Amino acid sequence: MSQFPSIDTEVLRTFVAIADEGGFTRAGERVNRTQSAVSMQMKRLEEDVLQRQLFQRDGRQVKLTAEGQVLLGYARRILKLHSEVFNTLREPHMVGLVRIGTPDDYVMRFLPGILSRFALSYPLIQIEVHCESSKQLLQRQDLDLSIVTRKPGSEIGQLLRKERFVWAAAQCFTPHEQMPLPLAMFNSDCFCRLWACNALDAIGLDYRIAYNSSSLSAIMAVVSAGLAVTAQLESLITPDLRILGENEGLPELPEASIMLVRNLNTPSPITECLAEHIIEGFKL
Repeated sequence: MSQFPSIDTEVLRTFVAIADEGGFTRAGERVNRTQSAVSMQMKRLEEDVLQRQLFQRDGRQVKLTAEGQVLLGYARRILKLHSEVFNTLREPHMVGLVRIGTPDDYVMRFLPGILSRFALSYPLIQIEVHCESSKQLLQRQDLDLSIVTRKPGSEIGQLLRKERFVWAAAQCFTPHEQMPLPLAMFNSDCFCRLWACNALDAIGLDYRIAYNSSSLSAIMAVVSAGLAVTAQLESLITPDLRILGENEGLPELPEASIMLVRNLNTPSPITECLAEHIIEGFKL
């Protein structure tokens, strides 16, 4: 059987850093190596180990060749498996189930990154995600962690971030031509809807709830089609929409607190590990 040279995982880590950062210098900062050390690593990888050109230099930018793109896919998979092995064997107790609750608002914006990073570190932990309104989540006793939106002065749990609510509509939408103003909002038990309606009432602007849903994606689809205005957290507004304000005759909306609530009756190491990932994820 033929013997192939091995590739050290640290070399693969440096290679992935170069691909992600687009240069040797920034990659060196990421892996804590000098630019010359990074260059030497890659030279040995190209000339001695693989005998293939992996990079194309374009000024200060570095791009991958076709062979480099192939290696990148394998490198990411190898590093992922390497991390899983160590996390699984070093922390064998990290096996179990965590139940988390969150409003639909945060599922697409925050959870994918949080859960993918958590799964990389703790691949044997099963996670159940329950999507309900903040009011409903706070009434449940079977969840280990809940992410909820709270009014100022009614915070409970640990603060993840503060965010302002904003009005948003499609680029082509003209509020002054749509009277009464059509709104696309969450169901009636959402206090954000109450905030929006109270703000419009305060300035005497006529409106109607034209679209009502418990799904953020459904609301955003309606708004993107130019059929209504919505009021949502600023971080949830997609690039195809524009934020509206006083120039369009709409009132300013208050700031909300996004909180992480732990179930004190079911504490566990795996729950706390996921809580730490959630806290970091909401900083991004």
